[in-house]
Amino acid sequence: MNNKINIGLFGYGVVGESLYHVLKHSKTVDAGIRKICVKQKEKERTLEKEYFTFNKEDIINDRDINLIVELIDDADEAYDIVKKCLQNNKSVVSGNKKMLAHHLDELIDLQEKTKASLLYDASACGSIPIIRNIEEYYDNDLLKSVTGILNGSSNYILSKIFNEDLDYNTALKQAQELGFAESNPGLDVDGFDSLYKLIIIATHALGTFVKPNEVFNYGISNINEGDIQFAREKNFKIKLVAQLIKSDEESFTMFVIPRLVRPDKYIYNVEDEYNGVVIQGEFYDKQFMFGKGAGGYPTGSAVLSDITARSHNYKYEYKKQKYFKRLKYRTDYEIEIYLRYNNIVDFSYFEFDSVSEKYSGQHNNYVVGKIKLSNLLKLKAVLPKLDIFMAYIRN
Repeated sequence: MNNKINIGLFGYGVVGESLYHVLKHSKTVDAGIRKICVKQKEKERTLEKEYFTFNKEDIINDRDINLIVELIDDADEAYDIVKKCLQNNKSVVSGNKKMLAHHLDELIDLQEKTKASLLYDASACGSIPIIRNIEEYYDNDLLKSVTGILNGSSNYILSKIFNEDLDYNTALKQAQELGFAESNPGLDVDGFDSLYKLIIIATHALGTFVKPNEVFNYGISNINEGDIQFAREKNFKIKLVAQLIKSDEESFTMFVIPRLVRPDKYIYNVEDEYNGVVIQGEFYDKQFMFGKGAGGYPTGSAVLSDITARSHNYKYEYKKQKYFKRLKYRTDYEIEIYLRYNNIVDFSYFEFDSVSEKYSGQHNNYVVGKIKLSNLLKLKAVLPKLDIFMAYIRN
């Protein structure tokens, strides 16, 4: 790559604008934004009009632009942009985890054909460089599990609930006012954001790409006072946790679900908009990474890291795919859950293998028992319609 990086930027929202300011203060890379493509023509912006275009081809076809940075929230449009840029031999930095989670296998193959590079550390865990660490440090076959709080918005909400006794709706509103959660928060609180990040991480950690609809995810939007009381009585906190587990030498499983977390676990003290990831290996046991997972500047700094890496011609090698046997993804994995329900009809959807605890009360009922992920996956479409809440229990 040329010493000077001329950036074509797609999107000038919170992260895009933060990146502009981060680049202005960076002394580590000779990079500047040449052109920015946006959609809204009438919106007031902090930069001169000459910076902006409303036609993506102005950036894709500009020969002087040698790096594309894609930071838009439309996954379909992001896919179209990234694919065209790679086909034009332009390397790309992307922060769009939904787009990557749906198309990463195709984009990996496209990189191999065009020799362009796609970097996306900014797509997972904000300021934590989880992908590059897995690529470079954990590039062996000893990794056993990845456990993480991957969404800063939901973690902020749960922190306010457990530490300040706020109710869910008040905590959500506060997160929205601070810019940690969107006006439509479903992507965060229903576990989809964490799911997309987990799929990206798994592709690097174990070498197998799994489609989002094949992985179970469940969020925190149905949490109520009874669930919070149950957790406190057991000396737990509830965290929205993404889990990747190598079950044996041939296979693995993964899922996203609220988890009842004991005080002796690393992620117990990950609060507010922070993310925390625990990587466990065969011989190095557990290692913990911690950092801000929401906000413009933390994500903008992660994008800067990708830009700097690209200035040194860095690209992901996908070593687990190339040099190791690909593991099989399985859903016949049994987990223990707490399930709160209000009526027996909702409970009847769940096929528990065993039940160890059961409670019936005036307002809430719950069971603690073991159930297979495959059973939960069958219920994925119907779960939002049920008056229930569930959380994973792991001793």
